Amino acid sequence: MTIDHIAIRPGDAGYDDARTTVMGTAEPAVVLRPTDAAEVAAALEYVREAGLELAVRSGGHNALGFGNSDGGAVLDVSRLDSVELLGDGKVRLGAGATWGHTAATLAEHGLAITSGDTVSVGVGGLTQAGGIGWMVRKHGLTIDSVLAAEVVTASGEVVRADSETHPDLFWALRGGAGNFGVVTAFELQAQPVSTVHFGTIAFALDDVPQLLKSWAGAMSDAPDELSTALVLMPGFGDFPPGAVLYVCYCGDDTSEIEPLRSLGTVVADTVTEMRYADVLEEAHPPEGIIPVIGNALVEDLTGELIDAIVTAYSAGGRVVFLRSLGGAMGRVDPAATAFAHRSAQTMVVSAKFLPPGSTADDDIAAARAEWQTIGRHGIGSYAGFLGSDTPDDIAALWPPETTARLVEVKRAWDPDNVFRRNFNIAP
Repeated sequence: MTIDHIAIRPGDAGYDDARTTVMGTAEPAVVLRPTDAAEVAAALEYVREAGLELAVRSGGHNALGFGNSDGGAVLDVSRLDSVELLGDGKVRLGAGATWGHTAATLAEHGLAITSGDTVSVGVGGLTQAGGIGWMVRKHGLTIDSVLAAEVVTASGEVVRADSETHPDLFWALRGGAGNFGVVTAFELQAQPVSTVHFGTIAFALDDVPQLLKSWAGAMSDAPDELSTALVLMPGFGDFPPGAVLYVCYCGDDTSEIEPLRSLGTVVADTVTEMRYADVLEEAHPPEGIIPVIGNALVEDLTGELIDAIVTAYSAGGRVVFLRSLGGAMGRVDPAATAFAHRSAQTMVVSAKFLPPGSTADDDIAAARAEWQTIGRHGIGSYAGFLGSDTPDDIAALWPPETTARLVEVKRAWDPDNVFRRNFNIAP
């Protein structure tokens, strides 16, 4: 099968669009946009024969630009964007569908899938990272809803992976960060969700340590239906620093939200009922600044960690995003999926924003060192919000026993490491 009809090369119409992602542009030798699994297999054969580096792209949101390649081949699955209802709440999603399109389509049927927060994030990339979203405490990670996957392997074979067929591959796909093949579609179990109570509660920055302690205490007693994220924002331009609590409640007793309003001095409150599909927003990195990003999954948000967060935040230029976990996510056996950090109660994501031109190694190193005062308290990291890929970063994604099992699956399904432009698991 020829690939010319799905190939976009330098000089072709549409090349500038095809080489651009949310995180920037590159100069790929070719961008391949297949429309089905057979064309994905043909694209992989072409890439192997040409000896090109392979980048697989779904929504193109990876902070390190893994969905792009200078001089290599980009396999862009955005045309595999179908959202198909299979009955009994089961759905089949093309790996190139976005979560915004997916949520809007499912909303018409009173259904939803626990997913990411951003409309243009791709189903394929987020799901293989694990999938932490606004219903993580009620319905778990996105991978906890996955029933099966259609995969094109490194050898070009199209296979189905589920709990009975290729269970080793099925296990690895759920949290293995894109190391094992090109997923072309997922089958998932959706949940009956129509509306949620969603919005923000803004607090004065009069006592940040106490705000963090109070939030951690409130979420330790919260029902599964309540998920929140506390964001400490630095000042940007005319916008002053602030603390904003994002709230998503997918239950009937809205009085469960009330304790959150006593965490600090409330200065604004926008929590209201809306469709779950309308919760998802668009997000772009602020223009003209360079983010240095880290994240940590933590079991306890306590004194020493709170002190580290407050100190780093107070230094200026840093956003700190704390996401409540636990609930349904934490009740899954850590060995059931490649995402194994099930005991985490909070995800801390932080970015230091460097001014334009601050690309010197010492500036970046200083920002990462500041982050490590926070990150060292974690039990691991989440692939979806990781901004560097040092050996230590990759080691933090999976516990040692999980990594060992992932290596065995990698050797079985991708022994030549064709899929290596990612948080790579070497065979």
